[in-house]
Amino acid sequence: MPHLLIVDDDEDILTLLTDFFERHAYSVAVARDGVEMFAALERRPADLVILDLMLHGEDGIALCKRLRLQGRTPVIMLTAMTDQTDRIVGLEVGADDYVTKPFDQRELLARVRAVLRRASDPAQVPQSPSRPCLCFGKWRLDVARRELLSDNDTLIFLTSGEFDLLLTFVEHPQRVLTRDQLLDARGLPYAAYDSPNDRTIDVQVSRLRRKLEDDPKNPAIIRTIRNGGYMFTLKVAAR
Repeated sequence: MPHLLIVDDDEDILTLLTDFFERHAYSVAVARDGVEMFAALERRPADLVILDLMLHGEDGIALCKRLRLQGRTPVIMLTAMTDQTDRIVGLEVGADDYVTKPFDQRELLARVRAVLRRASDPAQVPQSPSRPCLCFGKWRLDVARRELLSDNDTLIFLTSGEFDLLLTFVEHPQRVLTRDQLLDARGLPYAAYDSPNDRTIDVQVSRLRRKLEDDPKNPAIIRTIRNGGYMFTLKVAAR
């Protein structure tokens, strides 16, 4: 039974989501601020945190940053704001996804399932010849362990969303991939996102470029194709 931690200072939302997710076979803990959140995580680590952006004390952005410094626990941000800037900031600090209030509970459930699927325990991923290490440039992507390593074996931290996006690129090298196709790789259809102007993929690509490129402002590995999408330019070899 996956364990969720819901962090929100709205008691009605805590009650609503607790009842909803428990009906769908999740165990749920709740917290109303950052202090309660970290205390709850110390009592029992969560498989995923649903984190409200606007909280008393530290806001969701600051708390997401602290979570990212401590580990890889997946985070879905909740925000009542309609400005895409706030959503983009959430993704920039390492959130795996976001949902805008008011939200459809079924959509939130779909996003939770998708993020948990991406972040599943690497030990449960079967070791298969069809899922080798994929090498490109100075990088090595260990598919089974869901890890990115440099040529000197330095581990590069990736969120589950970034890993899946990079895996999609390296499995389709030197091909133009549209944003629709890349959104599908996140586990949800394009139609589930807020609008055709949703910048989720653009933000994730920007984060990957900062980790992969020598000059992220002039990317050579993940190129933008005008009116097309993105293309991963390097050759990929399996080991």
